[in-house]
Amino acid sequence: MSPATSLDELIHRADLDGLVRWIDSLTSAQDWEGLLQARDRARHAVHTGRQLWPAATLAEYRLALWAPAEWAAKVLDEESGRFSIGPLTEVAAQHHTYADLAAVVPPGPKLGFVAHERALRGEAIPAEAPNPLEIPFEVQPWEPSYALATYSDEGLDAPAPPLPPASSFRHVEIHRRAATVDDTSVTLAVRQLFDTWTAASNGRVDVVCVEGSAEMAVGALGVRHPGLAELPAANALAWLAWAGASGGALGRRRGAATGRFATWWLLAALGDVLDEWPVQPGELHALADDLRWYWWDSGEPALGWAVQLAVEDPGEGYAWAISAHDAA
Repeated sequence: MSPATSLDELIHRADLDGLVRWIDSLTSAQDWEGLLQARDRARHAVHTGRQLWPAATLAEYRLALWAPAEWAAKVLDEESGRFSIGPLTEVAAQHHTYADLAAVVPPGPKLGFVAHERALRGEAIPAEAPNPLEIPFEVQPWEPSYALATYSDEGLDAPAPPLPPASSFRHVEIHRRAATVDDTSVTLAVRQLFDTWTAASNGRVDVVCVEGSAEMAVGALGVRHPGLAELPAANALAWLAWAGASGGALGRRRGAATGRFATWWLLAALGDVLDEWPVQPGELHALADDLRWYWWDSGEPALGWAVQLAVEDPGEGYAWAISAHDAA
């Protein structure tokens, strides 16, 4: 039985298990043309009522991850990767350089996201590269070492940044709840950063702004005996970027480039400079350093996906608290 006939039979029977084994075999043999053909056949099967999109998605993922640049480029389009565990621009950036992909991917947003993902991995990106995010490709000295995902045939590994040590927390008692302040820009920026947690998973996000201190902002969330650990600005930004890149418990990962952009946008909202976007990196650096950042807890164990940050602006007298949680 020829390979084409075998593929025909698997498609006809809508045999997903068989198609997964077929794709595994093609990947091991580095038969990229055959893998692309399997993707195309599985994708087109939907027109005959056969729901084989998981096989098409797996084939696209393997091409982006393992195939040479000229084959990976064939799935860096607007139609591919819709159901993959992460954006194929991030998947492809793991093993391919920007220079190699730029030679075969048309200029546009997809190539721009590849450029940002590769910059986060240390590659120098030329100034003429497409830049859909309008932030510098090069990681600035004041930024954190961003937590990057690792893709493999087994799936995705994207660990969170480390929590502050228990010894760094100071515990306070909130005697009165501060009056909240309506800060639409920051609230919207926070909700956009955690959008996948709430829209595609089971997450909940609360954010408040108060006129007062960080502990008063946490108290406005209803926490009466919080513990607060002060964080360097870079550590807090690392947590925000990790959350913005993540899909939470059940959502599709958005990628490190998107997480970094969402963090810059939130920082600009905290500094009330969104009207100046794109904001100069030096201005955002000054904003990040002028703010005081805290991780807070309520004495309960952290389960699932969680981000509990408080931000204080001593110069303006305002503070914000963020509570984001998701679970499978």
